[in-house]
Amino acid sequence: MSAPCEPRATAPASAPPVPPVPSARTTASASAPAARRPAVDWRIRFGGLSLIWGFSFLLIKVGTEGYAPFQVTFGRLLAGTAVLVAAMAMRRERLPRSARTWGHLTVAALLLNALPFSLFSYAELTIPSTLAGICNATSPLWGMALSVVALSEDRPTRRRVAGLGVGFLGVLTVLGAWQGFSGLDLPGTGMALLASFCYPVGWIYVRRTLAGTGSSTLALTGSQLCLATVQLAVVTPLFTSAPTSFPLLPTLCVLALGALGTGLAVLLQYGLVQEVGPTTAQMVTYFIPVIATAAGVALLGEQLSWNTPVGALVVLVGAALTQSRPRRTAATAPVPAPAPEGSLPAAPAPGSPPVEAAGRGPRPPQP
Repeated sequence: MSAPCEPRATAPASAPPVPPVPSARTTASASAPAARRPAVDWRIRFGGLSLIWGFSFLLIKVGTEGYAPFQVTFGRLLAGTAVLVAAMAMRRERLPRSARTWGHLTVAALLLNALPFSLFSYAELTIPSTLAGICNATSPLWGMALSVVALSEDRPTRRRVAGLGVGFLGVLTVLGAWQGFSGLDLPGTGMALLASFCYPVGWIYVRRTLAGTGSSTLALTGSQLCLATVQLAVVTPLFTSAPTSFPLLPTLCVLALGALGTGLAVLLQYGLVQEVGPTTAQMVTYFIPVIATAAGVALLGEQLSWNTPVGALVVLVGAALTQSRPRRTAATAPVPAPAPEGSLPAAPAPGSPPVEAAGRGPRPPQP
């Protein structure tokens, strides 16, 4: 159901760095010891992030077996917020002070967290987790279509337009359009697609309103999750009654969904973007539907017809084409503005999907 590095001016990932002018200061710093690398290799963390986000749809499915959809979303946000608040306390991050920033974060929390997370929870009452995971992979397609309208500097190329067409052809294949969508739960599928549509709307909004606020991305993301939790705390009692029991497996799934999929995953993506760059980190997007499908079939016994994996592959090909951009040289590449704040790292997730351009990193795949 919509990942970071600290906002700073850096060259796009596709452009080689411009060598600095030698000076006494740079010569002295060259002899300084190299920065300490993380204890865990980035490939292991990349694989872990793919698994966490891929299994999120299975966790949602099991969570809704014991709790109402709004309760699943509230528990998820509460656990994820606790992880990020702990990380902010350890790093001594300061909360934003501007009332205007908090206002924009409230809207971002609705578009990127509260609304899509709730839609996915409601969707999985009637559709398999495999289909929900594939619907999530359509976010780059919606993003490309919206960016043409909303972002004047994001001009489409023939390849990206072709990717948009290929991607939606894949969606029709997954849904079995030639069969008249027979056997498909249209309301549930529509909610899953609407959830994936919320992410690019939210990314465009935060790009326009929250870039260059002066706060770190971690502080803004933690604040955004706090606001989303408050929103669900207000809405949940209006539509559901308090649970009378706490079944073990659904409870553990909701806690794992929040602590891992909404909390730890953000921190992992932070580190990946900083260490290997957004281009490599964004590739996690394309593993999510594959893992979600495998988990649903193997662990939940969900049925899989031929058109589901074939259509999913076509969707991913189209999504990859919509993200393709011409390479720029260091001399001609513009210096980007600060990356969009308030979502996941300068990047897809639940769930976002990546786009690189001046002024933004890849979008987070938010399951």
